[in-house]
Amino acid sequence: MKLVPRDPFFNYLPHFKDINRFFNVELDDEDSTVATSSWSPAVDIAEHSDHFLIEADVPGVDPKDIEVSMENGVISLKGERDNEIKEEKEGYTRVERSHGSFYRRFSLPETADSENISAKSSKGVLKITVGKKETAKPKKITVSVQQ
Repeated sequence: MKLVPRDPFFNYLPHFKDINRFFNVELDDEDSTVATSSWSPAVDIAEHSDHFLIEADVPGVDPKDIEVSMENGVISLKGERDNEIKEEKEGYTRVERSHGSFYRRFSLPETADSENISAKSSKGVLKITVGKKETAKPKKITVSVQQ
C-alpha cells in the first residue's frame, strides 16, 4: 500500500486559518490531496489479504451527512457535523467541540477494486471496506518434495 506523507503542521491548520481570517488573508483550499477543513476526523487505514479497511472517527456526524466516493484510485470522504449547543452562562459562551464540514482524500494502490466498496457507521466510527482485485490476492503455492 502506498503511504502518503502527513503534514507535521496539520494539527495547527485551524489556528493558521483563524489567524489568516483575523488578518483578512484568503487562502486557496483547493489542494485536498490529504485533508482540508476546519476539523478533520482521525483515520486509520489497514491492508488485509483481501481488502483495505479505512476507519474514520466521526462522532456526532449523522451517517446520512457522509459521502464516500472513489475515482481514479482516490477515495474521498465528505461530511458535516452540525453546530454544537452553546452553553451560555453569566455572559460567556463555551464551545470546545469542533463542528463544520470535513473533506479527506486518500490514494489507494491499483489493487483496490472500485466496484467492491462498502461503508458502515456504528457508534461514531465509519468503516469503509475496499476489496482487492482478484489478481492482487496472494496465491499460495504448494512446494512438493522431490525424491
